[in-house]
Amino acid sequence: MIILGQVVNVQIIQGEKWRAKEEALTRKYREIDAVRGNIYASDESLLATSIPKYEVRFDANTDALTDAYFDEHVDSLAIKLAELFPENSRAEYLADLKMARAKGKRYHLIKRNVKFTELKILKEFPIFRKGKYKGGFIHVQQNKRVRPFKILAARTIGYEREGSKPVGLEGAYSKELSGVKGERWMQKISGGVWMPISENGGKEPEDGSDVYTTIDVNIQDVAENALKLQLEEHQADHGCVALMEVSTGDVKAIANLKRNKNGTYYESYNYVVGESTEPGSTFKLASLMAAFEDGYLGLDDVVDTENGTTKFYDQTMRDSHKGGYGKISIKESFVKSSNVAISKEINRVYNANPQGFVDRLCKMNLNKKLGIEIAGEGSPLIKNTDDESWSGVTIPWMSIGYETQMTPLQILTFYNAVANDGKMVKPRFVTEVRQNGKLVKEFDTEVINNSICSKKTIKMAKEMLEGVVEEGTARNLKNSRYKIAGKTGTAQIANDKYGYKGYESKVSHQASFVGYFPADNPKYTCIVVVNAPSNNVYYGNLVAGPIFKEVADKVYASSIQIHDQLDNKEHFAVSRIPYAKDGYYDDLSKVYATLNIKTSQEGVNPEWAKVSTGSEEVKVYKKKIAPIYVPDVTGMSIKDALYILENQGMIVRFSGNGVVKTQSILPGEKTIKGKNIILELA
Repeated sequence: MIILGQVVNVQIIQGEKWRAKEEALTRKYREIDAVRGNIYASDESLLATSIPKYEVRFDANTDALTDAYFDEHVDSLAIKLAELFPENSRAEYLADLKMARAKGKRYHLIKRNVKFTELKILKEFPIFRKGKYKGGFIHVQQNKRVRPFKILAARTIGYEREGSKPVGLEGAYSKELSGVKGERWMQKISGGVWMPISENGGKEPEDGSDVYTTIDVNIQDVAENALKLQLEEHQADHGCVALMEVSTGDVKAIANLKRNKNGTYYESYNYVVGESTEPGSTFKLASLMAAFEDGYLGLDDVVDTENGTTKFYDQTMRDSHKGGYGKISIKESFVKSSNVAISKEINRVYNANPQGFVDRLCKMNLNKKLGIEIAGEGSPLIKNTDDESWSGVTIPWMSIGYETQMTPLQILTFYNAVANDGKMVKPRFVTEVRQNGKLVKEFDTEVINNSICSKKTIKMAKEMLEGVVEEGTARNLKNSRYKIAGKTGTAQIANDKYGYKGYESKVSHQASFVGYFPADNPKYTCIVVVNAPSNNVYYGNLVAGPIFKEVADKVYASSIQIHDQLDNKEHFAVSRIPYAKDGYYDDLSKVYATLNIKTSQEGVNPEWAKVSTGSEEVKVYKKKIAPIYVPDVTGMSIKDALYILENQGMIVRFSGNGVVKTQSILPGEKTIKGKNIILELA
């Protein structure tokens, strides 16, 4: 009687109260993530995107699904599932579905990580085609973040993960990319799983905005490959490359590679942004510019390098060139990268007023962070005279890039200001943010310092930088097509335990090259830093220089705005009619008709044509292509040759550029499907 009375009390008298409490605990609105926005390269190639993946579930106890209908169609459903997802057999799927039905499972897992194309097929399967309420078919969308170009600019693109600090652009623009979360009415079922119970109500999420970056994927690819090859050749610990557009500050490429235990390279840390080290000889430009600006030195001033060594108190300064350079000008001291000459002169002119040297460097913004949006920027170090570690040898050692620290991006920004006639601009990684194609926010070029020094000082700095490549330490970068200006750097790396002497008293080095091109009209600046190269080769021109050159060559070849405009003078050639390759007749005739070029031919229009270009007209002949015989594809473009040969079932290999000059199987031989044919182009 007591038990029955309590049942009536709980179910009827207090029933409303407990049902409301149960619903509050097991049913509620839960957040749904929005689709994260895309990150694009400068040419709108996808650098990062969200691919939808689906979790497919089955409500085996839905009210509208009768036992008769289930029993009639469950075998067909199992067959279809086994065809689409063959990791399980028909019998296994059938047993699984019947078990779910018998136990009355409302949210039974069918498959995780289902693609959209697979989802469309699943919707047509028996039982599932009746939908959620009649067929128990439930699918939940989840979004997986992917980078189509894999490791390309991986650290710059970055990531945002729960429990980790945000990295790169994914972290910097997380708010814009994330969108606005939605809500869905869900029920908690056994196992702590939350099942959506209504498509209506709640709030739909708003997809994130798209971020458009300054990265050029083609230059980025060249930079990463060139860096990787040099790191492998010199067995270096790590290295980085960055390319910036002079006037805008747009970062077109940024690559960072680190060697792991098995000797391969991967992108683990953004050294360009975060690694603040002693820059070595690349800092000599700032030292001399400070002295030029304060009126202490000029390019033609002469300094004695003695025998290649000089002393500051108890410390000896050495040049890499044994025996010294004798008496040389300030310009020569920079071009030859003489430690002795530059340290002696900077110490001489600033010895009485060391704070003046520090203040001049600070006026060129060398003591401040750039304030870029990517997290983790390293802090620059320009010592002040009241610093505890300041000593009588600080000025000479600072002048050649020691007892000071800067990141590669900070050095690059300084050199970019020199190339930009003194205007220092902030490195720009993102140009705009768009929501469904509509502009939300635009990022203009930000000026850090309108003039880091006088035009006179800039002119002298440029003259020195050009001299380094024309006649100095980077002569190996000189070429006949365009001029490069820049500075090599070879610095010893300090170790917390051993100082500048590494393990077993071996000195570890950092090789670098930073500069701009074309020197007479600067468009781009680039920095390369390679840390701890071995094989006894560690000079900046030999280790970092080739990487700079490869990147610069690619940019020069692909950037029309760099090249001088062609004059309008008439150039006489053998024929004024453009030369054409043999090929598809309809394409050739269309081109000739558009250009009003006279053609002549015999007979009806052929499918494939051989052409002979004369001084007044083009003669067109029929090129015989028989399906059972190997055709003559010499004189054709590789595109047309591939089309013909692969349609005959042959496997084509080719090398070279231009038109097909030779083919490994002679024309007229019988075609054998699957046989290899090698084409040489010239």
